[in-house]
Amino acid sequence: MGTTRQRLVVGFDEISANNLLLVDEDLNVLEGNGIPNPANRFHSWVYRDRNDVNCIIHTHPLHIAALSMLEVPLAVSHMDICPLFEDCAFLESWPGVPVGNEEGEIISEALGDKRAILLAHHGQLSTGQSIEEACVIAMLIERAAKLQLLAMSAGEIRSIPPELGREAHDWISKPKRHGAAFNYYARRALRQHSDCLS
Repeated sequence: MGTTRQRLVVGFDEISANNLLLVDEDLNVLEGNGIPNPANRFHSWVYRDRNDVNCIIHTHPLHIAALSMLEVPLAVSHMDICPLFEDCAFLESWPGVPVGNEEGEIISEALGDKRAILLAHHGQLSTGQSIEEACVIAMLIERAAKLQLLAMSAGEIRSIPPELGREAHDWISKPKRHGAAFNYYARRALRQHSDCLS
């Protein structure tokens, strides 16, 4: 069984259904043409260690990248981002460019049983039992980083009560909610990039 990966030198805004690659855990191409991005190799360790993970979204968006430079964990202190409450790990030491076995082991171990991880000096990795869940978590972690940077610039972030954070986490984190949010993001993306499915 393989996983779908981005081709090397294909930008995110250029990815479409016809230029993705199906690869095995050693990045050998099973279907498609091109060279897989070797930086995606560490994903194999997460898939191997986590039977509940069926999708991984790994990106370096602006606010996550900026927050990662501060070497501080994600502060989940707003209702809208509570699906990440006690569900976002933090890797505070950058192991270098993740193309080898060591990086895969380090990142997978740091992720543990969480759905997301903020990687210092790097980016984020979000997981899900479905594509919808992983995508929504990836969108949330970028929003959370943006909120955190804005709040840090204005003062000290105040924590929410843990019992309320856990309650909100469980109430919001439902497959139907992930599906509805994903469908909204998909509609928005298709308005701007209608050719991405070709």
